Amino acid sequence: MTLSTHSAPASPAALAGTVPRREYWFGLPALRTSARSARDTVRDRLRAWEVPGDTCCDAVLLVSELTTNAVLHTGSGHVLCGLTLTGDGRRLRIELHDEGSTPVRPPGHHAGPDEESGRGLLLVEQIADSWGCARSTRGEGKVVWAELAAHP
Repeated sequence: MTLSTHSAPASPAALAGTVPRREYWFGLPALRTSARSARDTVRDRLRAWEVPGDTCCDAVLLVSELTTNAVLHTGSGHVLCGLTLTGDGRRLRIELHDEGSTPVRPPGHHAGPDEESGRGLLLVEQIADSWGCARSTRGEGKVVWAELAAHP
């Protein structure tokens, strides 16, 4: 696993005007086991930034679901995950860049009680304050992002 930090170009509009901000980027191979690595990495980074526990738990779940979706549904060879915390510590943005080109849409079908999968984006929709999908500015594919309020 390669871990590194990078400065990113201009932040998304929701994060604009708050400096300094904290960013952390890491890449992972697109393997099923990468969801666990992503969870561990996000948990460690957010604890180091002293992000409140509830926000940290929600972020770990979000990154797990986004990573799992990218690994299972995009045919990517690797994924890139980014965390951005505003300078005032009130907003956290999670980005998951993959090599897929199909846009991610809100779930149109809700998994039944006997289905073992199909709830990932429903969880993202319920937990995140906002989320979406766009063309990646860091590669050939797309980015799925989610934002959380980070209240103490």
